[in-house]
Amino acid sequence: MKKIFIHGILLLSSVCSGVVAFAQTDLDAIMMGKRQLCIGPMYSYSSWNNYWEGTLKRDNENLGTVSTQMFSVMGAYGVSDKLNILFGAPYVKTKASAGTLHSMNGIQDLNLFVKWMPIEKQLGPGTFSLYTIGGVSIPLTNYVADYLPLSIGLRSKTASARLMLDYQWNSLFATVSGTYVARDNIEIDRTSYYTDHLILSNEVDMPDASNVNIRAGYRSAKLIAEAVVNKWTTLGGFDITRNNMPFPSNRMNATVAGINVKYVVTNDHALSLVFGGNTTVAGRNVGQSSTYYGSVFYIIEFGKKASTKSPAKKS
Repeated sequence: MKKIFIHGILLLSSVCSGVVAFAQTDLDAIMMGKRQLCIGPMYSYSSWNNYWEGTLKRDNENLGTVSTQMFSVMGAYGVSDKLNILFGAPYVKTKASAGTLHSMNGIQDLNLFVKWMPIEKQLGPGTFSLYTIGGVSIPLTNYVADYLPLSIGLRSKTASARLMLDYQWNSLFATVSGTYVARDNIEIDRTSYYTDHLILSNEVDMPDASNVNIRAGYRSAKLIAEAVVNKWTTLGGFDITRNNMPFPSNRMNATVAGINVKYVVTNDHALSLVFGGNTTVAGRNVGQSSTYYGSVFYIIEFGKKASTKSPAKKS
């Protein structure tokens, strides 16, 4: 029922789970040059009033429309042209337009990624690149996870490993990646709970997850416009029972489709605008959310200006 925050979804999850903004992120084939820092604020708004209770799609008058606002600072630093470090930390606000559930807000999780491009070579008429990405997320506050769908996150420490392939021909490109996300167990503020059986403990066994991301479109030094499909699958868990609240270890699956646009404003490529949106087209135990976002990013050079071997693939 809750909007999924993909760690790395996000998106942006985390939160910028994989389907949110890019400038660059762990899900795209863009690398910062050596000693370049790309940093900026991002805002996103997501809402839903229909959700999947297991496989049953329904609404709930006791919730009305559930909305999530996210304010985040995201950045990427080029250790070298082939090795980048990425980071992000969002502040999240949730609200339901009906019923008695109160809104929640707070700082969510710190997301850190290391992105390495070991292979970039000419293949046929275009350029083939291979990337490996490793990431972790750590809750920054002791927020409540067992209050879905209004919790600001799941409060689980995660570690992820991703393999990504990219092919660019002139200004056209296609990128595909697959991710495995290991999630640590969490503790909740009750000593027993029911999944598909009674558990006498405050520890919740969080199932791991996988993520597949496909994107394609136009990419040049001035403009990136792409269509994105993202599929998040929880590898275990259980369905929300009829008329019950969701639970952190539910099986939360979502297929999201959207568009991303990045426009470089200045001739020195320092200032860029990012905006886009997406919608959930299929799901299980998640809300059918629509998300819109925008951000401004600025590149700061440290030391000698980095060389540009492939301008169309530089941020």
